[in-house]
Amino acid sequence: MALVKYILNKGSIAGPAWKIPFMGAFLGSWNPRLEEYLDKFYSGELSCVSIFHKFVVIVSSRDLARRVFNSPMFVKPCLVDVAVKLLRPTNWVFLDDKAHVDYRKGLNGLFTRQSLEAYLPGQEKVYEKYFAQFIEMSKNANPKTGVPYMPVFRELMCSVSCRTFVGSYMSDDVVKKIASDFWKITAALELVNFPIIIPYTRIWYGKKASDMVMKEFSKCAAKSKARIAAGGEITCIVDAWVKNMQDSKKYTDKIAKGVSVPPEEKPNPLLRDFSDYEISQTLFTFLFASQDATSSACTWLFQIMADRPEVLDRVRAENLAARNGDRNVRFSMDLLENLPYTRAVIKETLRYRPPVIMVPYVAKANFPITPTYTVPKGSILIPTIWPATHDPDAYPNPHSFDPERWISGTAEQQTKNWLVFGTGPHYCLGQTYAQLNLIGMIGKASLVLDWTHCKTETSEDIEVFCCLFPKDHCQLIFSERK
Repeated sequence: MALVKYILNKGSIAGPAWKIPFMGAFLGSWNPRLEEYLDKFYSGELSCVSIFHKFVVIVSSRDLARRVFNSPMFVKPCLVDVAVKLLRPTNWVFLDDKAHVDYRKGLNGLFTRQSLEAYLPGQEKVYEKYFAQFIEMSKNANPKTGVPYMPVFRELMCSVSCRTFVGSYMSDDVVKKIASDFWKITAALELVNFPIIIPYTRIWYGKKASDMVMKEFSKCAAKSKARIAAGGEITCIVDAWVKNMQDSKKYTDKIAKGVSVPPEEKPNPLLRDFSDYEISQTLFTFLFASQDATSSACTWLFQIMADRPEVLDRVRAENLAARNGDRNVRFSMDLLENLPYTRAVIKETLRYRPPVIMVPYVAKANFPITPTYTVPKGSILIPTIWPATHDPDAYPNPHSFDPERWISGTAEQQTKNWLVFGTGPHYCLGQTYAQLNLIGMIGKASLVLDWTHCKTETSEDIEVFCCLFPKDHCQLIFSERK
């Protein structure tokens, strides 16, 4: 019966002619390789596979991927089955239609230019702390093999995220614990996994880790509410959100009492009160969206720059000139927004090695994605990113790293191919924050650090662990730049 259903669902699109009973392609996807994903991506603009009880449609062409992203009447983000258990069923990412739009409007103010400026001092302090650690770690390292820095970069980006989201409300020890345990959450949320929670499996460990993270974020929300109510300054995302909530409460209380309030004093947006738990759920989704993706981008960025000293030299010169020769000038939005070559390096890194290569959605209804094929209701749809960012018509020589394409070339005009942060109603809220964060990080690193890449046979091989990483985990040696 399952085989017949699979054949009927498959129709004329590419994919296996039949499925293994129950598990389908599960075993073949347990330890995925990028080459296997690319074979599937390029097998047709639509292809399919069956995993356990799920029929999965892979959407490989740019235009059809964009259609999925922009069809909220037919689809909604689903991540994977177990995501609801880890992120919680009431999490805002699972809201749909107007409820999602309204919730999202309340978060937009957390990523305005003014808000992003307030977060910069905390981010820069994290970079200074970890750059010093990079130097110390490298002092006793074998100069021929270096240190595999990918796990360290993961901790760095987790620390930057946590300081951006909750400031100093979280201790360094808790940040380290979250960075360490987030591996378990990522493993539990891989596309292919057991669909139920069984003790001592990846999902079981991931659930325990997610419980811990949300508990810590709840504590931070409570601390922020007390501090902001006492007149504290905004230093992080939770502060900005809480301040808006408390201002909204003051406004609505005045209106309820019949007090005349000038229109310009009305908070925008006007928010309801959110519980500590609701805030923690949202902050957890921010961390989930950023942690692996920025860790991937950070890792590739340091490796790519070490392998291309002419690019690093140009980034270094631009950053020093923008600071008028004083490398100790602190981060500001004016500084980070006026580094065109550094920005081009970031965008090219995200194109060349997109951290996320596919985004799972679920069909809410039968979805006529093409004139000849309708995706059955309940199917998983996976719009892909890699084919769009490696399209030779949009990006000539797509497998070459070339930041200049974003300056003198036509890359900036290829907006339909720039799917790194998604598109449509669920595009990434933090895309400006993420790029500015990377610009600030590599710009500062270029001024205070020197580093070399200890290449191995697998340095250019790509490991798929939710996001993309160098298979040898990026073996580097850092030293202080005099």
